[in-house]
Amino acid sequence: MGKFCSNCGAELKPGALFCHNCGTATKSEASLTGLVCAVFAAVLLTGCVGAGSPNMPYELDTPAPHDHEGRFVSEHGSMTFNGDGTSITIDFDEALADLTDLPSGEQEGEYVFLSGDLPPVGSMDVRYDVAHEMRISVGDVSSVIRVGVASDDGNTATVGTGMVTPERIPLLFDIDGKNVTYMFEKE
Repeated sequence: MGKFCSNCGAELKPGALFCHNCGTATKSEASLTGLVCAVFAAVLLTGCVGAGSPNMPYELDTPAPHDHEGRFVSEHGSMTFNGDGTSITIDFDEALADLTDLPSGEQEGEYVFLSGDLPPVGSMDVRYDVAHEMRISVGDVSSVIRVGVASDDGNTATVGTGMVTPERIPLLFDIDGKNVTYMFEKE
């Protein structure tokens, strides 16, 4: 019988140090320090550190997805992408504006998809197909929003690789102790 992630319950691959679904460290990380040093050295050697670095997929032979383009809508508003990978026009209702601390109504801004907290480097820009978070900035206001799909009862949520697709962007919020997804789908 296989091993399962203590955080999200996904079945772990044999010898995995981290869950492929949520990134939680497994119990079998005997040489985690060596792994962290090796990964850090590999990142330095390939020049992938710092602002403006290319977003790398988890598997190097995976082609990068195209940037979002067009209008994505939910019952709480819309997000319109022009395809350049940075510009966004949001139009959030009051409820979503309150959850994100962003202004309501139509606003021009910028966005980036993020990895979530990855020790020792923290959160960094990633391709949307491996994102755990999305940062939207409007003027001087910036909000980091989790991406993922809440369970029907709101007690759990699925996050990580594959949550954001070319056709959907699921924003995940904690509302009164329950996970709630605001699903934005392409028109």
